[in-house]
Amino acid sequence: MKIAIGSDHRGYELKEKIKRCFKDRQLKYEDFGAFSQEKTDYPIIVEKVAIAVQKKECDLGILICGTGFGMCITANKFKGIRATTCYNEETAKLSRLHNNANILTMGANYLDIDKAMIIIDTWLNTEFEGGRHKKRIEEIEKIENHNMK
Repeated sequence: MKIAIGSDHRGYELKEKIKRCFKDRQLKYEDFGAFSQEKTDYPIIVEKVAIAVQKKECDLGILICGTGFGMCITANKFKGIRATTCYNEETAKLSRLHNNANILTMGANYLDIDKAMIIIDTWLNTEFEGGRHKKRIEEIEKIENHNMK
């Protein structure tokens, strides 16, 4: 598994801590920026991560900004992307189990590294349940095909 990871300036410090955890665990990742705490407009980073997931260059994506909301909204503008903001273990589990989310967004203003890694571990280790949820994902794909030309 290879994870696309990105942040804006608000999420930079947490992203760097997450990358260190990934290295310790020998998880593959590609960092799409920001590369410093200098002000960065998050849509630029989101586009890079979303395209990497969309083109299957990376299996899943993680985006970090102040709240996770702006990145989530932006990521969901890309066909085939199902981004969700998670703020605890339960929301992380349900976003994968029921929604087959492929991009996780998080708010660095509200999470420390320990909480962030619990969310990430849960998210990465939860498989899509399928069943009744598969039909709903197919309905989302129909909407995308109709509205995202």
